Amino acid sequence: MRRDKWTLKHIISTGQFLDKSLLNVIFKEAHKLEVKETVGNFSVPLKNKILASVFYEPSTRTRFSFEAAMLKLGGGVISTENASHFSSAIKGESLADTIRIIGGYADIIVLRHPQEGSALIASQVSPVPIINAGDGAGEHPTQALLDLYTVQRELGKIDGLTIGLVGDLLYGRTIHSLIGLLSLYKNVTICLISPPSLRLPIAYRRRLKQAGISFKETTALQGVISNLDVLYITRVQKERFASQAHYEKLKDYYTIKPAALKNLKKHAIIMHPLPRVSEISQDIDDDPRAAYFRQAKNGLYIRMALLKMLL
Repeated sequence: MRRDKWTLKHIISTGQFLDKSLLNVIFKEAHKLEVKETVGNFSVPLKNKILASVFYEPSTRTRFSFEAAMLKLGGGVISTENASHFSSAIKGESLADTIRIIGGYADIIVLRHPQEGSALIASQVSPVPIINAGDGAGEHPTQALLDLYTVQRELGKIDGLTIGLVGDLLYGRTIHSLIGLLSLYKNVTICLISPPSLRLPIAYRRRLKQAGISFKETTALQGVISNLDVLYITRVQKERFASQAHYEKLKDYYTIKPAALKNLKKHAIIMHPLPRVSEISQDIDDDPRAAYFRQAKNGLYIRMALLKMLL
C-alpha cells in the first residue's frame, strides 16, 4: 500500500476518505488480502504489533473482525469488551487518561464509546493511531467503508445506483458515515425511508444537497422498493432512546418479510450492518439478494487493509 501518498494517523470520520482514488487503494488491498487468505499465501506484516480493542459499548462484528484482522496479520491483541465496567473508567478515570495509558501498551487503539465526538478527543491525546469504531450517534467510518466495498463487490459499481436507507436514520451512525462517502459517486439517488420521528438529521440532509445528491424522504418502503438497487436496512436502536415507550412504538415500524420483496429488482442486494432484531425475517436469509452476511465478512478484509495502512 502506498504510504507515501496515503498516510493517515487516525481514522475518525469518513471525511478523511473524500477521495475516490484513496477508496480504490483500500478496496484493492482488501481484495488482495482476501485472495491471499483463500490460497493460503499469507504474510504477517504486523508481527510484534499490538492492537488494543477498547469497547465501552457492546459489539460482535466490529470488535471480533478487528481482532481477527490483527491476528491474521501477525499481530497481537489486548481487549476489553465492557470498558465502562472493566477498566478504571468505573473509578472515574477520564477517557483522555485511559487512552494515554493504553497508548503506552499498544501500537494502535480501536475505540467504541457512547459519547459522540469521543474518538476525536481520544485522537488528540493518543500517542498511537486511533480508529473510531463508533462514537454514539456520530460516525462509524470503517463500517461505511465496508458497506461501500460490499456494494462495489456485489453490483460492480456505485455510480448510477438508487439506494434505499431504511429505519433509524436519526441515530444510525452507519447511515451518517455512509452518506459522506456516497457523495463521491455520480448519479447516485438516495431514498430516505423512516418513521417521521427518526428522520435523517438536517445536517446530513444539508450535506446531501451540497453534494448534489438526489434524495427523497418517505415513510412508505413499498412506494419506492421497485426502484432500488440497494436496500439498506437498519434496526431501531433501543440504546439511543430515553423513553422505553417511544422505542416500543417504533421498533417494529419496518419488518421485511419475503412478500415485501416481490417488487425488489432481481439484481438488487439487501444489506444490514447487523445486529438485526425483527426488521428482517430470517426467511430472507437464503434469498441470493441477501448480502448482509457477506457484508459482515467483507469487514474483516477492509479492516485488515486499514491496519496495514496505519501501521
